[in-house]
Amino acid sequence: MPLLIRVIHAISTLCGVIASLMIFASVLITCQMIFVRSVLNQSTIWQTEVVIYLMIAATLIGLPYVQKLRGHVGVDLLPTLLPQRMRRGLAALTLLVTAGMVAIMLWHGWDMWHLAWARNWKSETVMSFPLWVPYLAVPLGFGLFLVQVLGDLWMTLTNTSLDSSGMPVVDTPLASKDI
Repeated sequence: MPLLIRVIHAISTLCGVIASLMIFASVLITCQMIFVRSVLNQSTIWQTEVVIYLMIAATLIGLPYVQKLRGHVGVDLLPTLLPQRMRRGLAALTLLVTAGMVAIMLWHGWDMWHLAWARNWKSETVMSFPLWVPYLAVPLGFGLFLVQVLGDLWMTLTNTSLDSSGMPVVDTPLASKDI
């Protein structure tokens, strides 16, 4: 596997670790919020907002890792019926369409983040959190997702061995089940 693809996979794995830590933090904050409300009978101020932002960021930052693992929902009936060459072509077409859609999301996510940053938007809550911070997860997540998709496209086009759905074979637990 080329060095660039290994670097892309390492970055995607790091994204998965970061996303899982964000989910873990949101679970801990939720438990703290329940304790404060139920046991201490106090109101909460920041917990709900932070948990929402963490979960959205975890979802977006985790996109490249899920792509690396081939964890997105897919229907592979057609590719399994096709010969290897057509399977490769279908995978390349699918990855190109995906890259186009992700690039559109990246563009609009960047625009949304930049507006929030340039205009110093804040949330309309007591916390008044600067919105550029959670909005940054949109272009960051989709940008890294696009890099992973383009890496998969490169591997598909360079005659790397393919799994039964037409995607390049990678050494991951989810991908190895299709070999």
